[in-house]
Amino acid sequence: MFERFTVQARDVVRGAVAARERLGHRNVGTEHLLLALLNGEKSPVAGLLNQAGVDAARVTEAIDRKVGRGTEEFGDRDAEALRSIGIDLSAVRSKLEESFGEGALEAPPARSARRGLLGGWDFSNRFSARAKKVLELALREAVQLRHREIGAEHILLGLLREGNGLAALVLTEAGVDLAELRRRTLDSFRTAA
Repeated sequence: MFERFTVQARDVVRGAVAARERLGHRNVGTEHLLLALLNGEKSPVAGLLNQAGVDAARVTEAIDRKVGRGTEEFGDRDAEALRSIGIDLSAVRSKLEESFGEGALEAPPARSARRGLLGGWDFSNRFSARAKKVLELALREAVQLRHREIGAEHILLGLLREGNGLAALVLTEAGVDLAELRRRTLDSFRTAA
């Protein structure tokens, strides 16, 4: 599938991985794809999103409110919330390591990555199920429109079609009508032709 991605679409995928790393999140989610779509200042997709009243700063702020940063592991807020219901996270970690050995809670080592169009990333471990679904839906959008390549616009259409991830929630809470944004995105193909 990735061989059909345009340079701009590959940049969106790379940008989503960079956003995930910058925010300290474990997986690339739909919210990271949205941030990457907003990243290209001259991008038609960023322009569509900006016209709808969405910008990277606003999306980042919403992600911070909903998810926080550095969610690779349980953070202080998580530990405090668990403590409030009688669960001592430190004791749970100690007991697990006592039972299963030191480092039992660490992620398994990454499989060796294959070199390819997107720099050898292992998408199976880094992308959430919803983000993978968005990329699959981007392919379906391109096929349905009879386009040979998958562009950033198709990723936006996939994101809108998926409609249940954090990106859709952030867009909806920002007052964006997802159906209207979809219509305007589809119109952008017609005006470009």
